[in-house]
Amino acid sequence: MCYSRAMIFPLKELIEFKGNIYEITCASTRRAFQLVAIQDPILEENNDKVVCTAASQIFTGLIDYKIEYYPDYS
Repeated sequence: MCYSRAMIFPLKELIEFKGNIYEITCASTRRAFQLVAIQDPILEENNDKVVCTAASQIFTGLIDYKIEYYPDYS
């Protein structure tokens, strides 16, 4: 997927999202952390807009996510 245009937060996908908003927010936040940690070149292409890039990847399905639950921890 090409992100050559100015990266903006995917509001349309956010509004239309029917799943658990907390889970997808956690996934987007974690993805943003990963992008920074590995210094992904996509960030430079997107003017260092980490959260927008991560959210777009999650909401468009480019990156899949799975939330792991640990019932032993409160």
